[in-house]
Amino acid sequence: MSPSPPPEPSDATLRPGDWRVDIWRAFLRAHAEVVRQLERDLMADVGMPLPWYDVLLQLVEAPGHRLRMADLADRVLLSRSGLTRLIDRLQAAGLVRRAPSPHDARGTYTVVTEDGMARLRAAAPFHLASVQRAWMQHFSDDELRTLGELLERVRPVAE
Repeated sequence: MSPSPPPEPSDATLRPGDWRVDIWRAFLRAHAEVVRQLERDLMADVGMPLPWYDVLLQLVEAPGHRLRMADLADRVLLSRSGLTRLIDRLQAAGLVRRAPSPHDARGTYTVVTEDGMARLRAAAPFHLASVQRAWMQHFSDDELRTLGELLERVRPVAE
């Protein structure tokens, strides 16, 4: 892809055909392809769907290995109804359990079980190798550092 020359810096309004839209689309395509590859690899290597891995990772990294459903939904970028169905499947597999909130009778936490932690530990090396193949190998360490800095600019907007 060879984008057209960039406009003058003062021209910040996007228009159809703008080279910056081409970059945005390239980012979206790259993201979609990497996610598809990570999903295929994780299923082939350990038989775990990528959303399961994501939920288990979020829970393991959370204080007390637990999160309220709303907080978990925000972290894994799923709808609350989608997350409820996913947690139902993870609970049926024995990887998470639901626990009442000690501070709010209406609140529920999702807690990772020992089996869930074990499955995540077993899957992590395979997943990280897949991340290396699908993403990291395409960039030098300096490029990754620069990309990390650039992506940090977007994060405050998302939060």
